[in-house]
Amino acid sequence: MATPLPPIDTNQVAQFWSRFLVASAADAATPVPATVEPFGDSVELADELIELVVHGPKRGTAGALVDYELEGAPLPEPGTISIATDGAGRARAVLRTTEVRIGPLTSVDESFAWDEGEGDRTREWWLAAHQEFFRRYLPTIGADFDPAVATVFERFEVLFAE
Repeated sequence: MATPLPPIDTNQVAQFWSRFLVASAADAATPVPATVEPFGDSVELADELIELVVHGPKRGTAGALVDYELEGAPLPEPGTISIATDGAGRARAVLRTTEVRIGPLTSVDESFAWDEGEGDRTREWWLAAHQEFFRRYLPTIGADFDPAVATVFERFEVLFAE
């Protein structure tokens, strides 16, 4: 059974952000993070995915457009800075969005599946895993699953990680 995510550790996030600013010799023009959140919807998935960001090949993520709309959250765009957290709500990586595309979930291509860095990195594995995730997750936010659900495909680079 999946463990629900705890609240974000805001004190730890602030300390992490300070370390990033010092390490990157950032100036006053450095944008503040647009979001501070984990990948996934459980402690276990957040921990698995942040490890792929910090120590592995994960350089992409995908989310349902309806999730952004229901939260009233701005869509990422190239240059957006965010902080990815682990399953305990601790900041682990500062990310910068490099590319965003919105399209049906089924429009994922081999290149994006590879860049997301999960499973065997094939389109087939990616699509099956994300259909399973969206079938489970979307009803929890009051949305229905459709194989063509509008999806935000985001690529990013890691600016800082611990």
